[in-house]
Amino acid sequence: MQEIQTDRIVIVGAGMGALYAALKLAPRPVVMISPEPLGEGASSAWAQGGVAAAMDAKDSPQNHATDTLKAGAGTVDAQVAAMVTQEAREHILDLTTMGTPFDRTETGGYVLSREAAHSFARVVRVKGDQAGAQIMAALIEQVAHTPSIQVLEGTMAVNLDTKDGKVTGITIQESDDTRSAPIMLRGSAYLLAGGGSGGLYAVTTNPPRIRGQVIGMAARAGAIIADAEFVQFHPTAMDVGEDPAPLATEALRGEGAILINKHGERFMADLHPDAELAPRDIVARAIYAQSQAGLRPMLDTRAALGESIKTQFISVAEYCARNGIDPAIDPIPVAAAAHYHMGGIKTDTQGRSSLGNLWVCGEASSTGLHGANRLASNGLLEALVYARICADDISEMNSEVQSAEIELNFADHGTPPVPDVVAELRQNMTDNVGVVRTEAGLKSALRIIANLETRDPSPSFLNMCATATLITACALMRQESRGAHERADYPDALPGDGKRSMMTYAEAITLRDDILKETT
Repeated sequence: MQEIQTDRIVIVGAGMGALYAALKLAPRPVVMISPEPLGEGASSAWAQGGVAAAMDAKDSPQNHATDTLKAGAGTVDAQVAAMVTQEAREHILDLTTMGTPFDRTETGGYVLSREAAHSFARVVRVKGDQAGAQIMAALIEQVAHTPSIQVLEGTMAVNLDTKDGKVTGITIQESDDTRSAPIMLRGSAYLLAGGGSGGLYAVTTNPPRIRGQVIGMAARAGAIIADAEFVQFHPTAMDVGEDPAPLATEALRGEGAILINKHGERFMADLHPDAELAPRDIVARAIYAQSQAGLRPMLDTRAALGESIKTQFISVAEYCARNGIDPAIDPIPVAAAAHYHMGGIKTDTQGRSSLGNLWVCGEASSTGLHGANRLASNGLLEALVYARICADDISEMNSEVQSAEIELNFADHGTPPVPDVVAELRQNMTDNVGVVRTEAGLKSALRIIANLETRDPSPSFLNMCATATLITACALMRQESRGAHERADYPDALPGDGKRSMMTYAEAITLRDDILKETT
């Protein structure tokens, strides 16, 4: 295999966490591994709600941390929640300085939206539902004028090389449909910021590339994975037959939109005191139950927003228009869709993984902030806070040096994933490891994943399968319902606060092998 040695810090990913970290590492030389052109293909750019931060004088970081703990259903790390919420305001001001055009009031304050399980309106937004795209645009503009940052567009990471428990290199290849022969890239330090796992499911709001590959890559190298079973399903993905499913942001419910079924019946008011603004896991299960009963759940924005939805929530209006829906006249059909992975590569308060020389930020990480159920709009906040934390920690270990730009010459003969096999994996996850889970379904899922691995040897697909195996194994081991993890055969939470799960890929495979023996 061809090898390239560089003094640059290698960042895998090109979303908000990756870009922010690269800027914070300047002037230390960085190379970013970006499968798509910058601004495309990252979950961050698709984020509609915004960034949660206690910007109102009546609000406080302590209130924000309390809401985070409540939403997380007993498994949030209180120290992490206190730290992240305390830093939130600073990052909003920093992004503003960088050129993010946050919505402002007539008096110059920030327009704040209220989303599910928040006790205050504290979600800072841009043009209603454009926060992710607009923050990304501001960061990309900064990156374009930062000479220490090199971006390798059209490349993706597929394997980590380790020695004595420390990462020493990363295998990359072209990210097009045919892929390429791999190249080993050896840098001075490694930061994984390559997104979550929502695309492992057939019904998802995530970009097509976000299918657990980064988490799986680290897992296959021996990293500890935390809270893998906790996958958040967004209650209001638009049920219009698109893949990925367009998102009807939670901010719509914050503005007063309600959930109804095909009979016009509002169903959340009887299920939770906060009705449509109940925690996401509760609303998602209610949507799922309505769908399973054939009652066609819908989001009704007509009375709350009327025609103003078309100017206040531009993305949602565009999604509706291309699917023949006029939200001022018609309710929007919705379904629960895989949206955010609370679990990921276990990281400490310095952003370090269990492998040496490997840091993680963003959705690929599991910091302990989200617990069993992420509080709305805490995802972008966590990505920003830990991007800076990782950058600061890496900077202490890497001096400012001059480094030549990397030149890549990929050879042909790569191994791309097999589309039909990927589709089977995604359907398996939706059918057996979805909103509501059972022991029989989870065991079936593990058997199916084992079989699929024999049909597609590509490294990208094996990374997907590693993450899918860990999600499923941890879901099987957690014999209770907690937060986003719902077991029909264990419908109650165990007494007291929950415990975070920790599992290695080797442990998950041992569990899977034991289940395979049950059927032989």
